[in-house]
Amino acid sequence: MRRLCAIAVLAAALLKVQAVQNVANEIPFEIHEGLLWIKALTAESSEPLNLLLDTGAGASVINLSIADRLGLKRGAKVNVRGVSTTLMGYRLKGVSAYAGEVPLPSDYIAVDLGKLSLSCRERVDGLLGADFFRAYAVQLDFKEHMLRILTRDQVPTSGATLPLRLRPGGMCVPIAVNGQKRQWVRLDTGCATPLQWVTSSVRFQDCSPKVAIGLAEVSIPQTETAVEIGNHKFESVPTGLHEQPIFAGEAGLLGNGLLSRFSRVTIDAKSRRLILEP
Repeated sequence: MRRLCAIAVLAAALLKVQAVQNVANEIPFEIHEGLLWIKALTAESSEPLNLLLDTGAGASVINLSIADRLGLKRGAKVNVRGVSTTLMGYRLKGVSAYAGEVPLPSDYIAVDLGKLSLSCRERVDGLLGADFFRAYAVQLDFKEHMLRILTRDQVPTSGATLPLRLRPGGMCVPIAVNGQKRQWVRLDTGCATPLQWVTSSVRFQDCSPKVAIGLAEVSIPQTETAVEIGNHKFESVPTGLHEQPIFAGEAGLLGNGLLSRFSRVTIDAKSRRLILEP
């Protein structure tokens, strides 16, 4: 009887430890206007930062005004490439930031995100970029609005698995649009729309324009397309059209408008795969 009690106590203790570990590896996120937001704390301030989850950004970013307010020392100047614009930024090193119990990158680029804040209608204190997502196996649970850091044995084995191509500026996955051969597009949680597509097969004059404001204000022709992601097919997908690549060697941006149609999206950069659960 004592042995059984000891086993029961040990099992309960292990479950409690596992529950604590699971909580420590979870970050709640909010969705506003199709974009994903988390709260983070830095050693320099007790006031939380409002960070945009942006797998399309090659590096994590802190708004220049926030960096100055926190007293972060500007490093070397660097050019930051965005959609239809290039901005000047400064390297920041040795930043101590956490979201819940999860450590965030220590290196950032300080950039003026004022225009982005206006277009998002949310205060953008920074972007959590692809460098964060490369460091972990990250799951975005769109049903529970939870970001999870997964261990190797927690990565899902079911769902559609796509190859994930790691590039200096971001991560790309293959999709097919309008029955054409598969093309590599950037996985971009910083894009609220379903798809931005580079093509010459659609008559741009037949499309309606829509103003998109990010780091720059541009008018983008809009149409609807049929999109295949793995073994999933979506009809009548609102799509922005571009005559020239947004980023060299890429056929567009795959945004939250399509990603959020899956219950959970797991970005397993170390194994170079994207797992989509319906």
